[in-house]
Amino acid sequence: MHKIDFKKPIHIYFMGIGGISMSGLAEILLKEQFQVSGSDAKSSDIIDRLTQMGVTVYIGQRASNITDDIDLVVYTAAIKKDNLEFEACVKKGIPMITRAQLLGQIMSNYKYPIAISGTHGKTTTTSMLTQILLEADTDPTITVGGILDCINGNICVGKSDYFVAEACEYTNSFHEFHPYISIILNIEADHLDFFSGIEEIIDSFQGFARKLPDDGLLIINGDMDCLERVTKDLKTNITTFGLQPFNHYSATDIVTNEQGHIQYTLVVDGTSAETVMLNVGGSHNVLNSLSTLAVSDALGISRATAISGLGGFCNAKRRFEYKGSLKDITIIDDYAHHPTEIKATLATAKNTLHNELWVVFQPHTYTRTKALLNDFAEALHGFDHVILTDIYAAREKNTGKIHSKDLMEQIKNYGTDVHYFSSFDLVEKFLLENCKKNDLLITMGAGDVVSIGEHLLGK
Repeated sequence: MHKIDFKKPIHIYFMGIGGISMSGLAEILLKEQFQVSGSDAKSSDIIDRLTQMGVTVYIGQRASNITDDIDLVVYTAAIKKDNLEFEACVKKGIPMITRAQLLGQIMSNYKYPIAISGTHGKTTTTSMLTQILLEADTDPTITVGGILDCINGNICVGKSDYFVAEACEYTNSFHEFHPYISIILNIEADHLDFFSGIEEIIDSFQGFARKLPDDGLLIINGDMDCLERVTKDLKTNITTFGLQPFNHYSATDIVTNEQGHIQYTLVVDGTSAETVMLNVGGSHNVLNSLSTLAVSDALGISRATAISGLGGFCNAKRRFEYKGSLKDITIIDDYAHHPTEIKATLATAKNTLHNELWVVFQPHTYTRTKALLNDFAEALHGFDHVILTDIYAAREKNTGKIHSKDLMEQIKNYGTDVHYFSSFDLVEKFLLENCKKNDLLITMGAGDVVSIGEHLLGK
């Protein structure tokens, strides 16, 4: 693997530079005086931001984009070997590394690199920790998989020893990282286009935990059945968090106010401590916040500062994000694309004031939809009304073996009002005709379903 000398900036080209993670890494290198260029399939706000910063971005991936002055190419898991740019790099003999390998090399430059992993909650937890580190004036470097108002984007380049990044298990990419502190929020079946099943996923997280040095720290959800398997024979320090009282960090007296926000009493090693108030809802966010409090304590940040930071945290973009109101109908957007995430979003929605709950769900990838079809139906039937769009392909090709209509039939078995529409225009027309005053409408999924609510609101 090509090793970057960060004291000698070179020209680095990013294939898929418009991705939320790739763009963040590009911006870090740009501010370290590297020459940065890249390409993406289509334009976006992220592309516009990079262009304004002086990055050359090509829309469309072509062999001609790969010029002789490029010293190194970074690519994502979505780039296949028959990609025209990839083939051009091979032909020219230009060194190439993956996004994860680049992130791992960047991480090695910091004294306190912190990696946040888990099937769910990575972006929210990274955002919470970001808010705490900013509150503590630590001047951190952050790369996060969402847009945060507190850093005005998805990247914050600081000058301190603190570096925080999300760590995704897909393709075992987080095995390339070199953290000093790692969080494992949860482990469930996902990314089944790569993993054979939950056993292989658990093994992957165990491999990630073993990347920690002996004097490092693993902060892990102690409520998981696979806890002992993941932590077996680890030499690093281990701290657990969870809702069960045997964990090092747990919570009692959990209540939800009229706005759907959570308050709880922090319990550390069995002793009740401070009261924590969050500006977000859901028991999953209790768990997320507990993990960040464990990190804060380990870094020596005062408990009062950490709790104040959590109190100032609001969801990242597309995490139960309030989009606006149309004819007294509240529109929320959420990134949930796994059954567990859907259940968490539903629980939060039920704790907010509303008449009836509507969800427009866009399934994400064919393999996930097929593998978890029954789980999706069980999670979605809790809404009063479910509207399904076509499956968002992302990195996959349609094999014709699964369709949103299959999910619709499963949901019908629960007696839930469910509809499928082949276009966003038809979805919007149906919503305008059927949603009523004080209803709560959630657009949900990791694709482009957010545009439905934004279009309805005239954005």
